[in-house]
Amino acid sequence: MNHHSLMEMPVVDAVYSAEIRKARRDLHHLISSKSCAPIMLRLAFHDAATYCKETQTGGPNGSIRKPEEFEQSVNKGLKTAIDFCEQIKLKHPMISYADIYQLAGVVAVEVAGGPTIEFIPGRKDSEEWTVEGRLPDAEKGASDLRAKFNRMGLCSDRDIVVLWGGHILDRAQEDRSDFDGPWIGKPLKFDNSYFKELLKVHKYEFMKLDPWALRGFQGKRLANLLNEEPEGLLLLPSDRLLMTNAWFRLYVITYAKNPNSFLEQYAISHKKLSELGFIKRPPFPLYYVYMNKKNNKSNMLPQTIAGLALAASVMIIWYRIRRR
Repeated sequence: MNHHSLMEMPVVDAVYSAEIRKARRDLHHLISSKSCAPIMLRLAFHDAATYCKETQTGGPNGSIRKPEEFEQSVNKGLKTAIDFCEQIKLKHPMISYADIYQLAGVVAVEVAGGPTIEFIPGRKDSEEWTVEGRLPDAEKGASDLRAKFNRMGLCSDRDIVVLWGGHILDRAQEDRSDFDGPWIGKPLKFDNSYFKELLKVHKYEFMKLDPWALRGFQGKRLANLLNEEPEGLLLLPSDRLLMTNAWFRLYVITYAKNPNSFLEQYAISHKKLSELGFIKRPPFPLYYVYMNKKNNKSNMLPQTIAGLALAASVMIIWYRIRRR
């Protein structure tokens, strides 16, 4: 069952803010030296994504440090990240675990070359834990994935797809369940490569199954593509879902072709995730209007809607042509 026992809210005064800045520097050094950005980002996500807006339980409250939670199968391997963060906690005891875990996720993205994400401190720690089964699982299909994100209060497909793009760092992990010592694997840069690889694999598989579908292309170009099997992406069922679902695929295409769009939107969605149950915000879609106004990008939302409408029209036309 879920528990509501919480410690007192930390007082975010000048002293606390100064400790946050020091902890940020220490986290930057730790993550860089250990090359552990992937598991730190995963820790932040798993601590935050348990939030339930109806019961106001779970969320970024540091509960993942409890054995009852980090020993759950979905959190296998995260004890390593918790131990890394414990080093920061020992140096800055006044900072809550909840703040440290979310700050670690923000710094992990920055160390990997991703966008700067605004961080607001002041989360309170839970002395209890959250039951298993709340984390999103794309292998259960689009409806379950949407239901899990909607339970958190993240009701946009845009949030789902862009946050799933954080899996670019997971590619650096050879085995997330048996980590011991310095990080093993090839360090990856936080960019839109995940979506580019998804698009490449999708095109490859689509044309291999139905090469006549693109007969308007030059035969040599098609043959070359089919002979160049995509490399670098271990395609899991959760990855395939982003391409097999039409609405998710629209965002994949957008982010694959526009890296700046991905980085800008990721910073917004990650901030929202890290503040679930902590910062109150306007409901979707008013939140995007608020953020666009805040960032002086008032024309971004209409442009995005227009772009999605155009992409949907193209898909409908393509579908009709294929049926004929």
